[in-house]
Amino acid sequence: MPHVIVKLWPGKSDEQKRLLAERITEDVMEVFHYGEESISVAFEEVKANEWREKVFEPDIVKKQSHLYKKPGYGIDDL
Repeated sequence: MPHVIVKLWPGKSDEQKRLLAERITEDVMEVFHYGEESISVAFEEVKANEWREKVFEPDIVKKQSHLYKKPGYGIDDL
């Protein structure tokens, strides 16, 4: 706890994913004061032509109350 899932289009390298996972882990540790052993990070690749159906509609449009950063907006625009 916590488990962070990053959904993204295919094409990023394993090295890019490792780097992002490291940075997410570091930030979670700093902000929430969890130990590294408590944090997990996963990546789910979603094809661009499936993004609206599999990510945008169910995770963004239908769960707007859960978003702390909306697409196209800065954090302060919420």
